[in-house]
Amino acid sequence: MTKLSVNINKIATLRNARGGDSPNVLQAAKDVQAFGAHGVTVHPRPDERHIRYSDVRDIYPIITTEFNVEGKPIDKFMELVLAVKPTQVTLVPDAENAITSDSGWDTVKHKKYLVDVIEEFKRNGIRTSIFVDPKLDMVEGAAETGTDRIELYTEAFAKQYAEGNEKAVVPYAECAKLAHQLDLGVNAGHDLSLQNIEFFKKNVPHLAEVSIGHALISEAIYQGLENVIHQYLEKLK
Repeated sequence: MTKLSVNINKIATLRNARGGDSPNVLQAAKDVQAFGAHGVTVHPRPDERHIRYSDVRDIYPIITTEFNVEGKPIDKFMELVLAVKPTQVTLVPDAENAITSDSGWDTVKHKKYLVDVIEEFKRNGIRTSIFVDPKLDMVEGAAETGTDRIELYTEAFAKQYAEGNEKAVVPYAECAKLAHQLDLGVNAGHDLSLQNIEFFKKNVPHLAEVSIGHALISEAIYQGLENVIHQYLEKLK
């Protein structure tokens, strides 16, 4: 089945709103694994507005599944990942003032930069993934960087699917097929939810992993974290 990695950034956002330690992000990481998730994702940003760099270091020792650390490979991020050595690092071209991730890498324009970063991570035994828009040329560019995987940026699919446009999945399916042909693993994430994940899974081949945070945590407020994780796992079979 497609693996589910739960992004716990929103747990940290809620904690930070009061300045204390509730809800506790370490407990959240333990719980999502105990409830059946295949991994934990965190995305520390330079301003540490949700997950902090110290959180990443604290979470790593209690990971029993897989640990995926996302972010823009600035010096501080590089140092963190090389110190922690997670299962996977997902490279995201975060704009400094962006509320959340809003685009994939231009893998052609930034090829040299990505090659250098990826070589460093792979020398340290860390699986690499590049966040990309669902464009065939970006997938081809990613393959030339030496990355292990791509993560398809799914916001456009989620918005169009909610409006009734099922054809919005087609570019993702085409990119996944090409990635597989180029020996790249296929991940996906951003705005995937209980409402669209089953359709996406059924129509996008070779889907190794999805990383879901905002929707999953929002759904858990009403339905409970364990229940929601089990629903995702059922839909990803």
